[in-house]
Amino acid sequence: MKVVMYVHGGSKNHGCEAIVRSTAQLLKLDLNQSILLSYNCSEDLQYGLDSVVQLRQEINTINRKSLDFVKAYFMQKIFNKSIYMDALLHKQSINQINNMDIGLFVGGDNYCYSDAEVYPIVNNLIRKKVKKLVLWGTSVEPSVLENNRIRKDIKKFDLIIARESISYNAIKQVNPNTILLPDPAFFLNIEKTELPKNFVKGNTIGINISPMILDYEKNRGKTFENYECLIDYIIEQTDYNIALIPHVIWDSNDDRKVLQQLYKKISDKNRISIVDDHNCMQQKYIISQCAYFIGARTHSTIAAYSTGVPTLVVGYSVKAKGIAKDLFGTYDNYVIPVQDLNQKNNLLNSFLWLEKNTDRIKITLNDKIKEYSELKEEYLKRLING
Repeated sequence: MKVVMYVHGGSKNHGCEAIVRSTAQLLKLDLNQSILLSYNCSEDLQYGLDSVVQLRQEINTINRKSLDFVKAYFMQKIFNKSIYMDALLHKQSINQINNMDIGLFVGGDNYCYSDAEVYPIVNNLIRKKVKKLVLWGTSVEPSVLENNRIRKDIKKFDLIIARESISYNAIKQVNPNTILLPDPAFFLNIEKTELPKNFVKGNTIGINISPMILDYEKNRGKTFENYECLIDYIIEQTDYNIALIPHVIWDSNDDRKVLQQLYKKISDKNRISIVDDHNCMQQKYIISQCAYFIGARTHSTIAAYSTGVPTLVVGYSVKAKGIAKDLFGTYDNYVIPVQDLNQKNNLLNSFLWLEKNTDRIKITLNDKIKEYSELKEEYLKRLING
């Protein structure tokens, strides 16, 4: 089976890396017959994805002498539509692939944002190169489906695998060829690695924060204030250590920058560890050794959920709520929307609820992960037969 994955942002977002690795594992992909079109191949090489799939650069320079450029330039200048120029960045790489059985759109949350209008153009380019086009492990903000261009695009997919039920219910109304399966990263392998200094197995609280959630807060500064309040409580009122864990390290969107700001404000640094960058499997191992995890990045929280770690999500979109709802029957108490942070102790109060309900949460996670593990064969089966 010849498979091409595309719209992969690069492995310095370890969620993107996790999707590719776990997809290759679930679908039993042959390295010689699977291609990853990547926005940044150098990142993927750095984390060893070339041992999983063939790497090809997806984003390339545009030929300014081409007719395509002239048309795109006209649309941009006259109608202020930059999507045609943006789509041209993908065209060269897509033109170089041929006769693939399946195309997998692996940008799991790309349809959660209002700037998704470029993807219908990209998808139309790749439809000419594959026998079946699949929207893979996706979350879609229901309001985005009100955009007619995106709605038409969603209808055209031969198969859609939604990773959580809120998106599933919205997408199913648009495209009946939609099924619900957990995010592939729930099945990501663990790779053991050395734990950092001050990390105590089973008695460390993992904390992840991203610059991205700060853009969604309604009360400026409240998110950071909430993390500070939580950390102060952990240091002063408990014997837990704290691990600050990045999961995306892109220059323009680097968790380490805000984690470093938090670190500077912590008085007792003897109980704090700053986790270095690792591949997604090693990051999952580190997260699995935590007593609790408080995270903003979706795939950092999936790493925690899938290893039975009680987890509180600081979310901003449908994906966080949907994943938690499917695990626990509700997202209340498990997801605190960053938009709702209006008092400095909101996050602390949610953590105290999590701590109080630890035993029940662990049992629920254990049962749910067993249930999910029984679905492993469904991905390949549905891909072939769906």
